[in-house]
Amino acid sequence: METKRSVMGEFRLQVKTLAVIVAGLWLVEIADQVVFGGSLDGLGIRPRQTSGLWGIIFAPFLHGDFAHLISNTLPFITLSWLIMLRSTEDWLAVTLIAAVVGGLGTWLLGAPSSVHIGASGVIFGYFGFLLLRGYFERSLVAIAFSVLVFFLYGSILWGVLPRLDGAPISWERHLFGFIGGVLAAKLMAKPKCKQSEF
Repeated sequence: METKRSVMGEFRLQVKTLAVIVAGLWLVEIADQVVFGGSLDGLGIRPRQTSGLWGIIFAPFLHGDFAHLISNTLPFITLSWLIMLRSTEDWLAVTLIAAVVGGLGTWLLGAPSSVHIGASGVIFGYFGFLLLRGYFERSLVAIAFSVLVFFLYGSILWGVLPRLDGAPISWERHLFGFIGGVLAAKLMAKPKCKQSEF
């Protein structure tokens, strides 16, 4: 009974956490479009500009328009929850590592005079973490999750490459976010004796 209460408590925490964050993303975009006329997007990551470092914090909460936000919302919820199945603390750690590594990599090597925004850098971090966790942990459960994530979202791997059509997609954020997720998978790999865990 105590274990059941603990599991339900963790589940409620996860639902509330994701609900608050997703609601926050939408409120920020509504405010940006309605009140600020899109000017908040200027707070994104601006490569090699000192003030652009603040974008590492702000960029995941900013989107170019509602279509951009809609395209990020479902994968954010899905991949977040797959990480949370093991623990909410793991999700928080992966989020921070992906945001910092993805943000710094973009700031250092992003195209000059560009501004990078959107939650996709963190989403690619989640994808990298879940995809490579099976490799680093060598547990059946982790490998099964890696296969599932590849089946669901494997096609987004193309997003780490520059677009030949010139579309304004931040492949740098995708690439470095993915690298951050892989780094998190390596750093957070559970010992083999805990193979039964998510």
